[in-house]
Amino acid sequence: MSIPATQMRPGMIIKFKDDLHLVFSVEHRTPGNLRAFIQAKLRNVRTGSMFVERFRSPDPIDRVIVDEIKMEYLYNDGDDYYFMDETYEQTMLKRDTLGDAVEFLTPNLSISVSFHDGKAVGIELPTAVEMTVVETEPGIKSATASSVTKPAKTETGLVVQVPPFINEGEKIRVDTAEGAYMSRA
Repeated sequence: MSIPATQMRPGMIIKFKDDLHLVFSVEHRTPGNLRAFIQAKLRNVRTGSMFVERFRSPDPIDRVIVDEIKMEYLYNDGDDYYFMDETYEQTMLKRDTLGDAVEFLTPNLSISVSFHDGKAVGIELPTAVEMTVVETEPGIKSATASSVTKPAKTETGLVVQVPPFINEGEKIRVDTAEGAYMSRA
């Protein structure tokens, strides 16, 4: 199944140069007066090697159809991340398999785990997740929506640029594709 490069998301499995690759991170770049491109960090599923590849926005990407099983994220123990399906069967995935997706994993988050030939090869995150702000500068009372932002650290350690009216302890919605603030939750 071909999709445009702009629809690539972390955790997807794609076929690139006749091999399966896990998309680790995706960054949309628009340098000055040049054409926009997608820069993706890919990991070869077979060999485990990682590399960065650039795609033009309209390039067709072959997304590999894998068995997807709905699971719930439970917890992590160091670099081991545990998930549970509807039959209460637990699956453990390593941090190097998950890539940047670990920054969006909150307990009880419902996700899809991708299996290829019986082996878990990646996860598909929802388009947005709710996270709690654990550390940020104090909010300003008179602040309204403006282009000014401040960094806020979430419960998973992800740092997101948020508007000045967001305070510690508030829940925010974060876009999983860009890692950017969307709104209050």
